[in-house]
Amino acid sequence: MEELNDKQIQNILKAYKRKRESEIKHYHLVLKNNPEFQKKNRERSKIWYQKNKDKRKNYYQDNKEIHNSKTLYKYHLKKDNLEYFKLKHKEKYELLIESGFIKVEDQN
Repeated sequence: MEELNDKQIQNILKAYKRKRESEIKHYHLVLKNNPEFQKKNRERSKIWYQKNKDKRKNYYQDNKEIHNSKTLYKYHLKKDNLEYFKLKHKEKYELLIESGFIKVEDQN
């Protein structure tokens, strides 16, 4: 396979970007409001959820503690009481940092 130079790579990226923008525009202007498309899309989603019900249930059971921690964090964030959350629920705060939900910048 031949190597691509920078100009060819840039042309490929531009073409891909134009194609994606066109697809997004087409979806929002044409497909999204089409009743037939909506019906097919909802039916496809319904079938997918029925087939993957067990996978989704297992995922939420496996990550139950993280989900509960996120909910509690968002509650305290909304109430503007994060310091209380950090002190009272230190384990949950550490879990959210480890999972990457909360980004902590180095103090150095």
